[in-house]
Parts: sequence; C-alpha cells; structure tokens
Amino acid sequence: MRILPVVAALLLAPVTVGAQTPTFAKDVAPIFYAKCVECHRPTMFAPMSLVKYEEARPWARSIRSRVTAGTMPPWGADPAHGTFKNDPRLTDKEIATIQKWVDAGAPKGNDEDLPKLPEFAAGWSIGKPDAVFTMAEPFQIPATGTVEYQYIRIPTGITEDKWMAAIEIKPEARAQVHHVIAFTIPAGAPMTEAGALGPGNIGGVTPNKPGVVFDPGVGRLLQGNTDIVLQMHYTTNGKAATDRTQVGLRFLDEAPQFQQRGGSVLQPRFVIPAGAPNHEVRGSRILQQDTLITSFTPHMHVRGKDMTYTATYPDGRTEVLLHVPKYDFNWQITYELKEAKRMPKGTKIEVVAHFDNSPQNKFNPDPTQDVRWGDQTWEEMMIGFWGSIAERKQ
Repeated sequence: MRILPVVAALLLAPVTVGAQTPTFAKDVAPIFYAKCVECHRPTMFAPMSLVKYEEARPWARSIRSRVTAGTMPPWGADPAHGTFKNDPRLTDKEIATIQKWVDAGAPKGNDEDLPKLPEFAAGWSIGKPDAVFTMAEPFQIPATGTVEYQYIRIPTGITEDKWMAAIEIKPEARAQVHHVIAFTIPAGAPMTEAGALGPGNIGGVTPNKPGVVFDPGVGRLLQGNTDIVLQMHYTTNGKAATDRTQVGLRFLDEAPQFQQRGGSVLQPRFVIPAGAPNHEVRGSRILQQDTLITSFTPHMHVRGKDMTYTATYPDGRTEVLLHVPKYDFNWQITYELKEAKRMPKGTKIEVVAHFDNSPQNKFNPDPTQDVRWGDQTWEEMMIGFWGSIAERKQ
C-alpha cells in the first residue's frame, strides 16, 4: 500500500518536546539510575538494560505497564507494618513521570541533561569483591528429571579469620537454580551436608536476588582454614544448562562491633489438601535472649500465598513485624529494617503462612495432590527467616 507523502512525513517526524514533557535524559534516567539499574544493566540478571536511552526505548510501553501495576520494582511488604531501607517502590510522582514520558512518545532529550551513572562493579551488586571463589568444575543440569541437592566444596586457601563486609552468591544458570546456601567446614575435613543452617552458614541466594552488604560496624565471620560448601538446589525446566556458581566476598579492615547472625521459624509438619485455596500453616519460636533483628526473609515454594510475622512481647503486647500479602516465589525478597528492632528475651515470634493448592493457582504443578514438606519445588516449605546482630565479645 502506498503511503501518502504527508502521512509519511508525520510518521517519521521527531517527537516535539514541550516544556512539560518528561525526557529520558532529564526526568526518567534519574529514576532508573536510583531504582532500577542495580539489576537492569549489562552483566546483571535482569532481562534488559535500562542504562542507555537506546536500550530502554524499545521497552517503554512494557515499563509503563509494569510500574503502573506496581509489579516493578518488585516489592511485597504491606506498608502498614514496618519501615524498610531497601524499599525500592516508586513514588506516585515517579510513576506519573514515566507514564507521561511514554505517552509523549518516550523522547530522549538532551545528552547534557543525563545524570552521572552510578558506579558498579561489572557483574556484582556488592561492588568489586576482595575475593571470588568459583566451583572448580561446572555442573551439568539435565533438561528434565529431578536433581538431588548437590554439595559442592570450594577450598578458600584463607588461613586466618576474616570479617566479611558483604557477600554475593552468583549462579551461572539462574533459571535452573532454586537456591544456594553457603556454609563452611574445616579445611580437609570429611564432607558434611548438615551445616547449611548451622553456625557455619555464611549466606544464601534465591532467584534474582542481589548480594548482601552489611551495615557499617557489622560483619559476618569467615573462619580461617575452612572450605566453603555450596548447597545447590537445581530445578529442571526443559532446557539443559551448565552452572558454575561463584561466591564474591568483601572484607573489613578490622573486626566489627557487631556480628551478623540469623534465626528462623519453620514448620515442617503440615499437609496441604488437594485443591485447598487458602490452607494455613503456623509456627512459632520464643527468643532465648535479647535479640536485635535486622531483616526478614519469607520462604515458601510455588503454592505460597502470603506470610505474616507477629511478635508477642513478654508484657503481652503484640506487633505485626512484616506482612507479605502476595508472596511471589520468583522474588524472594529480604526485607531490611530501616532500624534494627530490639526483641527482649521471652518474645514469641509467630509466623503464619497460607498456601494455594487450587487449580486457580497458575503456578501449581498438580492441584489434585496433597502437598507436604520437601526439598523440591513441587513440594512445599514454610520458613520465616530473619537476620540479627549481636555485639561481639571482646
């Protein structure tokens, strides 16, 4: 079909930018640089980069849709309970700016208006690591079938105790990695599978999760003369892959005032009936000492629906610490408190979770089956992790 010259001229004409029209350079890039490019940049795990205009422009309408719906940046905490320092949600003004930019044809603007790009270490969200430890041999993940947990040992060669300022565990085959938990055992000692959640634990990662940078004055101990063991949970998805996970660490120059620790409530004794749309599972734990809690990490599998942490203090007062009304297995977020919360000895922390085992759950592998605790994705877990800090004994 022949296009009339006037129509063709209109189609090819550049977008006219008015005084109130947002541009990428002046208005949108600052939002992306502050809230998005930690993940949406080259060498990171997001599916596209938003650093440059030419990279972001083809995704403009998709970006508008996701930010308007509130699904990007990913966040699940109910704002009525708790204040979190890593809350990436956009303000109403930022969302409106992106909407107006897209509706105006997503104009670029002037290059001189571009803000300075934040400094990142290629491939790492924690900055440039002081040490990187890599699986000696790649692991071949089959296209189908069940892969039992793998325990892969990595010698560190470090002979003295070191305090970690940050840790990042970076799988190569992210689409097939359900989780990684890193822990340490004495160098040369027989391999063990029992230390994943014990005192030798140094960190963990789930899909699409950046590294952890501890607050100033806080560190996690990496004992000398130990090897790192990776508990690798691979899940097949129809495509064979190769994985060679890396662990990046940044160290403190001197011992910190506080040591990073953690705890959890878990409930392994449950049966989720076939077809149940809202099955409840509860667990609780009483703190045996005063505790400074710094974060919460809910963990369930694909039937997970919501999770709530509630504290009952020794004086009888109750407080909701975290409520995640729409749990998403693909975004297992650690919610980092803006200020550490002191929990006195005797406080009961209760975790309540609900599971959707009905046909309406589009992620449900088989709604006709009862579901119990298990390692694999088609089974379930109910764990309410938390991070805590304790003052070191000098």
